[in-house]
Amino acid sequence: MSTIFSQIIEGEIPARIVYEDETTIAFLDANPLAPGHTLVIPKAEYERLNDVPDDVATDLYATIHQLVPAVEDAVDADATTVAFNNGEEAGQEVPHVHCHIVPRFEGDGGGPIHGIAGDVPDLADDELDDIAADIESRA
Repeated sequence: MSTIFSQIIEGEIPARIVYEDETTIAFLDANPLAPGHTLVIPKAEYERLNDVPDDVATDLYATIHQLVPAVEDAVDADATTVAFNNGEEAGQEVPHVHCHIVPRFEGDGGGPIHGIAGDVPDLADDELDDIAADIESRA
């Protein structure tokens, strides 16, 4: 099924495209959290980061790396929050991998990335050790 992002890529839906190359495209978010809020996506449709092949992930990061300073400069931002929502439970609303570049300004009322979580778990050292070992064994 074609997502709204694929429809933008195909030119079926208008968008304010700010960058495009062979494998990636970037455009202003239609519902921006700040002036200059930009989405960077792979042109091929992948639902989650886990699905993106290594070569496409490399291209995607290169585009993000190029656009972060361009976005900051364009809107005179003090900083940016750069983030992916990876899966519906994480807040991903469009099932097509996309990176948010959200310009940040002094006094904008936004918080750090740690502010997205609701109840923060109270984890003991042995639980943290087990989680770290489990992640390491799967990486």
